[in-house]
Amino acid sequence: MPSNPNLAEPVPAEPVDPHADLSSVLPLTAEIREGHLRVGGVDMVGLAREQGTALYVMDEAHIRHQLREFRRWTSFHASNVETVYAAKAFMCKAMCRVVHEEGCMVLCASGGELAIALAAGVPASRIQMHGNNKTIAEIEEALDAGVDRVIVDSLYELERISAAAVDRGMTQAVLLRVTPGVKPDTHGYIQTGQEDSKFGFGLNHGLAMEGARHACALPGIDFAGFHMHIGSQIFALQSYSKAIEVMVEFMEAVRVETGRTVRDLDVGGGIGIKYGLADEPSTIEEFGKVVVDGIKEECERQGLPVPRILIEPGRAVVANAGITLYTVGTIKELPGIRTYVAIDGGMTDNIRPALYGARYECLVANKADRPRTEIVTVAGKHCETGDLIARDVPIQEVETGDILAVCATGAYCQSMSSNYNKQVRPGVVFVKDGQARVVVRRETYDDLLRCDVG
Repeated sequence: MPSNPNLAEPVPAEPVDPHADLSSVLPLTAEIREGHLRVGGVDMVGLAREQGTALYVMDEAHIRHQLREFRRWTSFHASNVETVYAAKAFMCKAMCRVVHEEGCMVLCASGGELAIALAAGVPASRIQMHGNNKTIAEIEEALDAGVDRVIVDSLYELERISAAAVDRGMTQAVLLRVTPGVKPDTHGYIQTGQEDSKFGFGLNHGLAMEGARHACALPGIDFAGFHMHIGSQIFALQSYSKAIEVMVEFMEAVRVETGRTVRDLDVGGGIGIKYGLADEPSTIEEFGKVVVDGIKEECERQGLPVPRILIEPGRAVVANAGITLYTVGTIKELPGIRTYVAIDGGMTDNIRPALYGARYECLVANKADRPRTEIVTVAGKHCETGDLIARDVPIQEVETGDILAVCATGAYCQSMSSNYNKQVRPGVVFVKDGQARVVVRRETYDDLLRCDVG
């Protein structure tokens, strides 16, 4: 596991506002009452004491609000638009039910995700299947379930889907994933739309056109259109504008080459969110206008009918809806260097700082009304130097036994969690209207031993 660079550097000298308002990175229902952080009307300190820590907490009202906003600001510009929640960001049965209740579709990227969506009662017609190397079993599971679309990543996979569909006497609608050659300004590990990518059919060298011709010719395949995804945590919306221009131009080239008119264009997701107070992501309203109006304008310019438009928000739906609660343990002050505040979790429940250098805002939930006057580094409990959740961040004066809340952890924390050091994974609690309900229980040692048959 990579360790953080320049670990021995002293605490940065930039001034920090100890009274800075954290509401922009907290869930929508967050408030401070009697010194304690509350979310969804539930006292986070009491919840941590009752459920134990580490603990993921999700604001259900925030999740529903985000889904409604995506539907609102895309359908405002066009009627035939689908919001498809990218379940890889955070998934459990309760989350899938919320997505379906809000009129959105679910995007699965594995057989396991498909199984959870179906177990939650999401109709297969409201599910799409993704993945850059689907196994034969996963393809068969998707076809047998009757999913709406399978997003195809290669000629090899296209032929596998064709064979499975023919064996079943059916036709499967597919979208071809195309890499439009647009490189957005984001972390290199989460750029996916540039030419050098493991994902999709590249436009250069005729690969995407070959895929389109193949999809039109193969039995059992209904070529419905294209999918793109240029990356994640994107703030600059002009990246979408450029990718849309490229994709619609390619749609016209395919019409000329094959005689087929594209029915679906999926622009993926990737809209950035506010992790830190300095972040300035675009709004959902701005995203909806750029994407939907951009497609309409480009289609008009090319003389094409406007296809069904699909968007795939994931992080933007759940990231700020979530916080993770920890109990503070050891506190170590290294004079002239930094103060380490150790918590009862770490890289097993939030790998993003070690993986991407992600940064988070933190607060002491039982002292939430006090100024954040201390600069500390929040360290995990695992056997890695790079196991740091937040480096040189301001928090309230902290003591052993305090409850630390890390903000904006609703996306890619629980879904990327692990059992390294045989740490049990935290539970997940949904809060709403003063009620807390466990939707994913905390693992136990019995769970660690369940598959160990030796």
